[in-house]
Formats: sequence, structure tokens, C-alpha cells
Amino acid sequence: MSTLFTKIIDGEVPGRFAWSDDACVAFATIAPITDGHMLVVPRAEIEEYTAADEDVLAHLAVVAKHVGAAQQAAFGAPRAAVLVAGFEVPHLHLHVLPAWDEQSLTFANARPNTPGERLDEATERVRAALREAGHGAHVPAAMDSPALG
Repeated sequence: MSTLFTKIIDGEVPGRFAWSDDACVAFATIAPITDGHMLVVPRAEIEEYTAADEDVLAHLAVVAKHVGAAQQAAFGAPRAAVLVAGFEVPHLHLHVLPAWDEQSLTFANARPNTPGERLDEATERVRAALREAGHGAHVPAAMDSPALG
């Protein structure tokens, strides 16, 4: 059975994509802790963090670094944070978000009722910062598709 994230990657469920490559994608969460909060998700259905091969984890970490740097540039954040929890969907994912302090890095601050327009705007800011940083080859042609240009 496909996970929700596989359905997003396959286009069966809408998503807002900022990154796409052969191994993973990054898309906006629908309940962001901060504007620009992204999920870095392997294309392969891996249930959770400790079940992943080290090469997959290494690739996800590199993509999270690029996404985090784009978030810092796009939102003026002093840091990018990476959180691994994975209780919401049984498909490995890294939460990557612009961060200003450790106290705000809690899922209690998630905003599940964030308007779509705000999610779109935040995603486009991350996409633009990724392009500006030289990662345009990994920014999907359209925000609503993981397909590359």
C-alpha cells in the first residue's frame, strides 16, 4: 500500500515541490512550524529513519543542507533546523525549516490551517533561493509537480 508521501510524489495527491532528483523530493508541509518548512522525502518507501541505508541518509542530509541554506536566504533566518520524528506518516522524512531559536522547534507550533496562498508563497521563495544558489537543475518546472524541466 502506498504511503501518503508516495501519493504526493506520484501526483495522486497535490503537493508543493521545491526540490526533485532521482532519489528524493522536498515539498512543503501542510502544517508548517515556520514559513518555508519543507519535508525531504526519499522516493523509495522507507518506513523510518533507522531503517534507511546509510547512502540514502547521506543523500537526504545533503539535500536538507541545500534546502536549509535556501530557507536561510529566503527568510533571513540565522539557522536551518532538521527534525526527524516520522510518526505522522510511515515514510521516512526530514523536516527542514528556517529557525530563529530552539524554543520554537516544536510540533506544538505547527499551523495546520495555514492558507494555501501562504504555503505557495513560502514554497516559491525557497524555490527561488535554490535557483539563486545554483541548484536550478533540481527545482521542478512547476511547483505542483516533482517533474524536472
